[in-house]
Amino acid sequence: MSRTVNAEQAIAQARRVFAIENQAIVDLQQRIGEDFVAAVEMILNGSGHVVVIGMGKSGHIADKVSATLASTGTPAFFVHPGEASHGDLGMITSNDIVLAMSNSGETEEVLAILPVLKRMGIALISMTGKPNSTLAKNSDIHIDVSVNEEACPLGLAPTASTTATLVMGDALAITLLESRGFTKEDFARSHPAGSLGKRLLLGISDVMRSGDDIPKVYAHTKFSEALLVMTEKALGMVAVVDKDNRVAGVFTDGDLRRSLPTIEHFKDHVVGEFMTRNPVTIRADKMAVEAAQLMETHKIHSLLVVDKDARLTGALNIHDLLRAGVV
Repeated sequence: MSRTVNAEQAIAQARRVFAIENQAIVDLQQRIGEDFVAAVEMILNGSGHVVVIGMGKSGHIADKVSATLASTGTPAFFVHPGEASHGDLGMITSNDIVLAMSNSGETEEVLAILPVLKRMGIALISMTGKPNSTLAKNSDIHIDVSVNEEACPLGLAPTASTTATLVMGDALAITLLESRGFTKEDFARSHPAGSLGKRLLLGISDVMRSGDDIPKVYAHTKFSEALLVMTEKALGMVAVVDKDNRVAGVFTDGDLRRSLPTIEHFKDHVVGEFMTRNPVTIRADKMAVEAAQLMETHKIHSLLVVDKDARLTGALNIHDLLRAGVV
């Protein structure tokens, strides 16, 4: 039997959740202070990894925070505290810093590994909702992420408390990012398969056509022959070079449309009569995203690639950049 939902009640309940969790973040923002700064400094000056641990819902948050730290310049990984007692503690070294998350501060699986961490001399930062808990008292630095109430009407399911812990973890990661001077280029290096990584890491040489795939002719090449080359290479243009392979001009689809009304007999003309002189070019050692910017600025769809002596080394068009995920 299907159930119906009272729309007004459902929306009111959702808004109640938003209000409670929003208030938890506002309260957390007001409390942030010296302990947070100390945690940032400890991690910033550390020589190992940040090992983030948590159990249950806190474990899911810990896993996400470890991933955020790792992708923003702070080497980090997640260790399940239950598995830690069965061998995974071997992943943690004395140079590492443990970031433990537990709303109660009394999670058995987390407390079970504290003696080992202490014996190894590993620094411990904790985030709990209970400043007087066992975990908080045994930490080098404790960050209070307590909330006044959970959004769960039963007060049982972690809701506002996990949101508060997640936000604090994000705040820690982003503060560390800014403290390290982490840049978009650094982010791209850790996300080479992502769109930003492709935009920032791919070079012109990675996407350009080269060798026999470059459409090129000489200025004295017959107009009809130049059209055949342009059609065969399918780049929407043909480079015009001199005897030393230096770029003298370019003949594009646009040049073709503009020249057709003035041509009566193709065989009587050479491509040099209609080419665009001093075309926009780019060096092969530039980034592919720079090619996209040049095309946008000059309202063109293809580019010739040259070396420092203006010799033709490659060619590309907007479709090459699209296929590479640069635009």
